[in-house]
Order: sequence, then C-alpha cells, then structure tokens
Amino acid sequence: MTANAANAITIRFALPCEALRPYVTTYYLTQAQTSKSDPLIEDYLHPEWANLRSISEGWASAAIGGGPLEPSPAFAVTGPTSQATRFRIGDRQTQVAGGSWGIGLLPLGWAKLTGASAHAYADRVADGNADPAFDQLRALGPELAKRFNGEPRDFAQDIALIDEHLTRLLDRPISGAEAIAAVNAALVDPDVASAAQLADAVGMTLRSLERLSRRAFGFPPKLLLRRQRFLRCLSQFMLDPSLKWLNTLDTQYHDQAHFVRDFKRFMGMTPRQYAKLDKPLLIAAAQARMAIAGEAVQGLHDPQG
Repeated sequence: MTANAANAITIRFALPCEALRPYVTTYYLTQAQTSKSDPLIEDYLHPEWANLRSISEGWASAAIGGGPLEPSPAFAVTGPTSQATRFRIGDRQTQVAGGSWGIGLLPLGWAKLTGASAHAYADRVADGNADPAFDQLRALGPELAKRFNGEPRDFAQDIALIDEHLTRLLDRPISGAEAIAAVNAALVDPDVASAAQLADAVGMTLRSLERLSRRAFGFPPKLLLRRQRFLRCLSQFMLDPSLKWLNTLDTQYHDQAHFVRDFKRFMGMTPRQYAKLDKPLLIAAAQARMAIAGEAVQGLHDPQG
C-alpha cells in the first residue's frame, strides 16, 4: 500500500514471507524529496522494537530522546526504544531526494538475526557497517541502497531479496526462543497490566522474567508494560488525529494526569504539544501500516499474527 503524507513523500509497507513472520513485523520503503519552498521534513517516531534501515547517504539525521541530531548511518541498526526519535530529512539550504528501506524486528527476530543483547542497544542507533554484531546482515544495506543510487528497482524484487537474505539466517540457534515469544504475546495483551501478571502469564519467576526482558526486549518488564499501555493510546490518535486525548485513554490509566506523565516520559513533550506538531510522515505511515499489518505501530504487532 502507498500513503502520501505530502506531495514529496511516499511510504509503502509489505509483510515478510511466512517463515519470517515470527521474527519480522514489516518491511517499509520511504521515499521523499524536499522542495525549495520547504526544504526540511521533520517528525517524531514513537518508541518501538528494533529496526534495520538502509538509508540514502546524507538524506536524514536523527536523535533518540533529547540528544542532538546526527547523520544517520548508511546501514542504521536501531535497538528497541523507550523514547521518541526525532528525525529530519533534508537541510535548510539544499533540496534532497532519496529514501530508506526499513525492516522491523520483533524481539525474537532481534535474538535470531543478531544474537546481541537488546539491552546493549536499547535507545541507540548503531552503525551496522562497523559493528561486528551485524556482520551477517550487512550485505543487505548496499543491495537495498541501489534503489536510491539511480538503479531501477522493483518493489517486489526488493522484498524477495530481503526475504531470501533473512531466511538464510534462520538456522542461527538461540536460547529461550519459546519464552521470548510467550512474553511478546503477553505484552500485546491489554489485560496484562503488571510485571507479576506478565510473569504468571508466561510461567516464569519475576527474577527470570527480569533477566530475559532486558536481554531480549531491552528494558525491564514494568517499563515495557508502561510503554505498551502508552502505545495503545497513541495508535488510536495516529489513526484518527481528530480524537480528543480523553477518548484514547487506555483502561489502565487512572486519569488524564497519569497519561500525561507517560506521554512526557516516552515522547519528551505533552500531548497538547504533540497534537500541534505537523506529522508529515508518521500519520500516513500509521495508516499504511494498519492496512497491511493490522496495527498502526510496530510495538503493538502481534507476534502470533
């Protein structure tokens, strides 16, 4: 599906092949060209699971949390996040044209395809071309970048290329795969509201859950559940920005003040400030993603389909 956030932006989503669906959420192609009258495109990406991105050189810069914007690596590996990512396409002087291919990873996919601790990469972007943890994924970057370097590429062919490359990596052994999948499934259950309930749902002790949660999901269980609750509200607003925030509140919130505290924690601003911002990319992306994958945001993606 294609969604136009503005005349210069096109976003397309696709699902991976069946063999990869326990590990990968979606593939997404974003293309944008800035204009002389509006040479900057800026937006805020909500917290989510890990992502791999092949990005046109000099096309974008980003910052997780309140840090300064930095140029995005050509092969950017973003670990799971608990803060908003501010990103910018273009600059104030020069028009740019380019794009990025993205691959969203479920926690089990991160474990299977990287073998790295999610906690070590939480809330940060790594250079996939320099970090040895991503050696087996690195060849994807230049292949996908050919689309942005003037070589005609077919969308379906690119998807097949990603499928083929990632499928070859599925033989990598990982420990605790069933537990990771079970915890992920419980996290997307809106009836699971506490770390104790999460531990009971997956048949683990709190201590074991804590260790697994940091290694495979990047954060402790309490923060993950808090993030999921917040994302359930945010996703409703992204699908219908005309909604009042009170109409999006999850049943786990005691009151609006409780929600505002979470909003500041995860997005670095108040709901009112966020609502006033232009969202040239994320609203369109949420709608396109919903049509393909059934959820507006990656963090709510059901690992069981």
